[in-house]
Amino acid sequence: MTVGDAAIRGAAFLRAAGLASPVLDASLLLADILNTDKVGLILAGPEPLVEDAYRRFEQSLERRRAGECAAYILGRKEFRGLDFTVTTDVLVPRPDTETLAEVALSRIDERTRTRAGVSSPAPLALLDLGTGSGALAVTLKHERSALRVCASDISGKALEVARKNALKILQPTTGGELPISFIESDLFDRIGASPGPVRFDFIISNPPYVPTAVLVDLAPEVRREPPLALDGGKDGLDLIRRIIAEAPPFLCPGGTLLMEADPDQIRTIAGILESRGYSDIQMYRDLAGQMRVIGGSYSA
Repeated sequence: MTVGDAAIRGAAFLRAAGLASPVLDASLLLADILNTDKVGLILAGPEPLVEDAYRRFEQSLERRRAGECAAYILGRKEFRGLDFTVTTDVLVPRPDTETLAEVALSRIDERTRTRAGVSSPAPLALLDLGTGSGALAVTLKHERSALRVCASDISGKALEVARKNALKILQPTTGGELPISFIESDLFDRIGASPGPVRFDFIISNPPYVPTAVLVDLAPEVRREPPLALDGGKDGLDLIRRIIAEAPPFLCPGGTLLMEADPDQIRTIAGILESRGYSDIQMYRDLAGQMRVIGGSYSA
């Protein structure tokens, strides 16, 4: 059997199981076993596949059919071109969340321009609340190296994953120093109790926002992700309400709060932000044209 034949069989196996992206998943799993990428897999198509490699490929396919997502099987997930380690202790980074990263970068650049005439301005500070794998915190630090970044999570195991990602992706450019402050905290409870900024120009979060009753209806691979990172309470807004209410003392004057949410929740969140005294409330669409990110500034 050739590599190409195995890829076709693998895709057919996953398609028969009713999975949404059988060709992509089969290709990713086989490429990982062969220690190559998608281009290398195509080039290797005519080559014979050794029996041991095919056996391991079948095992990966069985795990995927059983409802384990490809990212957990591979132990990694790409986010904005960076390779993040993921485990079952963290939410898998998703393309939707790249919208939050893009909005944050745009707002960071905008704030940097407004301070262009200030003599020796302090570096902008950002808090990634509920960092999970660290995808947002590490990406933003990677793309804007002058940014002071703190990342917090209620889960110590998630923070271990985030630290590993920071070390893997950022440490080669920082001379061995960990360039992000990590804090184990239930939202803002311990922010300021550890080294790092106490007030931030930006607070960003991809909080749990799935209504509790909806969790049972999620795809099998999503239900395997940490419930703590998904369950947003009865209407999905429990954590979002807390973040909006508790963020102001931790924002610099005119600081910005940015959050990802379900498109159906965005306008409700806008009302909550307004009622709590936030201004310049803006909503942003993802690549599918759905409202995905919302933010507001706080000056009081």
